[in-house]
Amino acid sequence: MRCLNKIIIVSLFTIFSISCKETKNNTSENKEVKIEKKKDNKGYDYVSYTNDPTGLRLYTLENGLKVYLAQNFKEPKIQTYIPVRAGSVYDPSDNTGLAHYLEHMLFKGTSKIGSVDFEKEKVELKKISDLYEKHKAEKDPEKKLKIYEEIDKVSHEASKLAIANEYDNAINSLGAQGTNAWTWHEETVYTNKIPANELSKWLKIERERFGELVLRLFHTELEAVYEEYNRAQDNDFRRSRYALMDALFPNHPYGQQPTIGVSEHLKNPSMEAIHAYFDKYYVPNNMAIILVGDLQFEETIQKVSEAFGDMKPKEVTYPERAKEVAIDKPIVRNVTGPETARASIAFRSQGIGSEDEKFLTIIDYILNNSTAGLIDLNLNQKQKVQNAGSSTQFMNDYGFHQFYVTPKNNQTLEEATKLVLGEIEKVKKGEFEDWIIDAVVKNFELNEVKQNANARSVADQYVSAFIHFQDWGDKVKFLDELRKIKKNDLVKFANNFYKENYVVVNKRQGKVGDLVKVPKPKITPNKLNREKVSDFVANVTSTESPKISPKFIDYKKVIQKSKISNGLEVEYVKNNDNDLAELDIVFDMGKDHNKKLPIAVGYLEYLGTDKYSPEELKKEFYKIGIDYGVSAGGERSYVYLSGLQENLDKGLALLEDLWNNAKADQETYNKYVDKIAKQRSDNKLSKGQIMWNGLWSYGQYGEKSRLRDIYTIDELNGFDPEELVSIVKDLKNYKHRVLYYGNDLNEAKSSLEKSHNIIADLKDYPKEKKSYEFAKTGDNVYFVNYDMVQAEMLFLAKGEKFNPEKMAVSNVFNSYFGSGLSSIVFQEIRESKSLAYSAFSAYGNAAKKDDPDFTYAYIGTQANKLPDAVNAMMDLMNDMPEAKKQFDAAKKAALKQIETQRINDTSIFWTYESLKRRGLDNDNREEIYNAIKNLTMKDLKNFFETNIKGQDYNIMVLANKKDIDLESLSKLGKVKELDVDHLFNYEKSKKIKM
Repeated sequence: MRCLNKIIIVSLFTIFSISCKETKNNTSENKEVKIEKKKDNKGYDYVSYTNDPTGLRLYTLENGLKVYLAQNFKEPKIQTYIPVRAGSVYDPSDNTGLAHYLEHMLFKGTSKIGSVDFEKEKVELKKISDLYEKHKAEKDPEKKLKIYEEIDKVSHEASKLAIANEYDNAINSLGAQGTNAWTWHEETVYTNKIPANELSKWLKIERERFGELVLRLFHTELEAVYEEYNRAQDNDFRRSRYALMDALFPNHPYGQQPTIGVSEHLKNPSMEAIHAYFDKYYVPNNMAIILVGDLQFEETIQKVSEAFGDMKPKEVTYPERAKEVAIDKPIVRNVTGPETARASIAFRSQGIGSEDEKFLTIIDYILNNSTAGLIDLNLNQKQKVQNAGSSTQFMNDYGFHQFYVTPKNNQTLEEATKLVLGEIEKVKKGEFEDWIIDAVVKNFELNEVKQNANARSVADQYVSAFIHFQDWGDKVKFLDELRKIKKNDLVKFANNFYKENYVVVNKRQGKVGDLVKVPKPKITPNKLNREKVSDFVANVTSTESPKISPKFIDYKKVIQKSKISNGLEVEYVKNNDNDLAELDIVFDMGKDHNKKLPIAVGYLEYLGTDKYSPEELKKEFYKIGIDYGVSAGGERSYVYLSGLQENLDKGLALLEDLWNNAKADQETYNKYVDKIAKQRSDNKLSKGQIMWNGLWSYGQYGEKSRLRDIYTIDELNGFDPEELVSIVKDLKNYKHRVLYYGNDLNEAKSSLEKSHNIIADLKDYPKEKKSYEFAKTGDNVYFVNYDMVQAEMLFLAKGEKFNPEKMAVSNVFNSYFGSGLSSIVFQEIRESKSLAYSAFSAYGNAAKKDDPDFTYAYIGTQANKLPDAVNAMMDLMNDMPEAKKQFDAAKKAALKQIETQRINDTSIFWTYESLKRRGLDNDNREEIYNAIKNLTMKDLKNFFETNIKGQDYNIMVLANKKDIDLESLSKLGKVKELDVDHLFNYEKSKKIKM
């Protein structure tokens, strides 16, 4: 299940590009959208749509397969999706999770992919299938266990005839990236981003993959799915989401059939049922192929037709879904969990393509557009809650408008919820300014320009149209439909829609209720047969593809330099695609130079000037479609603007007015400190913050880190707000650089000269006060107790100082050894032994020339599997298996990824900035590329022996203390149980438990 943030939700409705000329002149015009039926030069019929800026050609093969094609030449790659109308709503009610489990199995291969000898293997697979049916029917626990032992025995024998991860290895060798899939309510979607010259090979592999289902390596993958289920149990957001969907849809599968499935069904799978599901839904007239990128229409559709045209269609019927009765009074559910309290409020609506979708899309952004919505200004900006927002979601049968709110200190969930409902009441009363509707639509248009530059964003929208049975023309004219909506229409709709018909889920902080904990199954490790390769894969991958040559950048030529009249240097990259612009003012100073700077910068967010109140300032930025921000890191600070070139001068004038004339306010500052205090409390409760911020930093630095170098709340309360404002105002008096990306350098320089007034002699940066240093790693086990089903473990070993000569071999090593679905670590720990859902390892090159590299590894698994998983990981970290064919695939993939990588747009600046921090002054990918071409397995082994094997690790563990054997952890090092306050240094008096 995907979690959608506000930006992604915009793309679900509006990713169609429009030129800036159209943005300026035609925003209020309704452009006619007509379907045009055409025939291409090779005789294939397709349809296109007038005024469709994505340039879609929609083909339908004779077997019903839909093929969505669009061009994007930013890089020689193609974003691919294969969506199937087969999600959890179509699961049998007595076999939930089936669609999701099938998604996993589509990576296991066919009779031609992934098998040493399929004639022998299929005999063993039939035995396994029959045993699972017997297992499902058996009610006696002891007898079920005996059957499972037999399943494990036969599965081990079958694995000797399988080639684990051959699909992943084959796709990886093409240079594919982002190989994955997702299952949701109404869809299962398979994704790859491939080099454009490998399209023919990709089509051959995918045609074979989708033509036949072979359920090999089944019982270990079932354990991986169960681990995914455990991760959901440990996720407060997901458990709250389940409660919300259950209350919104008490009869419909949206609420009654979670995508991951229910525990009882996962324990009793049926291979026969999965085959039946595949046969029913994985047919061409229920699928699509979506390709967006560097392609030619005629030759692409011919290749797709030749590959998939022989698939046999079938009539597809979908199960009837229950209708929901109206909600006539608030439904309140309570969920408890270790993370911070938060309320979710949702109103059920009609589904995608309905009138509800149009009105709710507008209302959602009137309430919450991240800048000038009613919730943004009245709750977040005024700090009446910790944070609040909203989003919409529309599916085939129903949708809903959801709101969330996190209360601030000393505020109940009920009080915070009441404030959000109060903002909805303002919409019902028409208490919003008339300009906001037009501004919302114009900001949608701006997002169209941004989204259309990205092939994946366009492809995402095609997926949505296909899954939801939508005519593309309806998508193209969606914005025109929104333009027709007037204020009185919205108010009328709001009064009919928002009543006492909502659901509230209060996620309260506390102990989790009953969780499903399962015993660790006895699994005989699968054979992996790494050196084997099927004839099919060998034939496909050995074929020569057209060559794509890498393109390296001369940054000193691509980045032009100019000066404005006051002597300030402007670095410039031209935007040749559209009228979007970005202006970044960069200061090479941050917290390390002035510890108060991040506090001062954060405070600026809530301030106004003598000319504008804080709320008025936000409105002015939103009206002109300009985003802005100020941030301060450890070593660097940024002030940025982005939006349409034509409004950049207005945006800069507004920003400079705030910068020069911000007015301190004690009451606002008090609320700001309370917000920081609440955020710290929330961080202490967040599993992700504890592991990937707190423990990660502690493992690298120990006591001396930027993370722990903070002011106490008492110290913050003692600060003078006027002093903080002075720090921000004084920032521009220090030396700084300007990076400009756009299509009119003269206009940008003119804006800077007019608004960015600076002193004649900019000041040098204050001396850096580095208060942190990397710790020596080894013989330390840092443990934090947390209420969870899984356990997470992170290994960190400090290496030598950054050496650019290691970048080539570490690139291939990471692909081969520890990163990705075809890596050694993933194969051994998940595919062979089923000891974890997530396991990876990598050699991390330092981001700065004087900093050390780090080796790291991670395991996320059921707590009772942790000792075995640790042993498996440590064995690998000390003895790397050598697999020549896998090495060749990793090497080929690394070369292809460099060949097809194109550094464009603003990434030109930021890539060069990162190179300079590493002490490099050129595009070192050329050296890396040439080094990889000459790399041997012996080189990789030497790298492992020198940099990985025998490293001394700091080990960080996050788990429920009741489920962990601390004595066994002591074999890995000296165990220190860390109080979370000490981990983040929130309370300096806390002690470490030994």
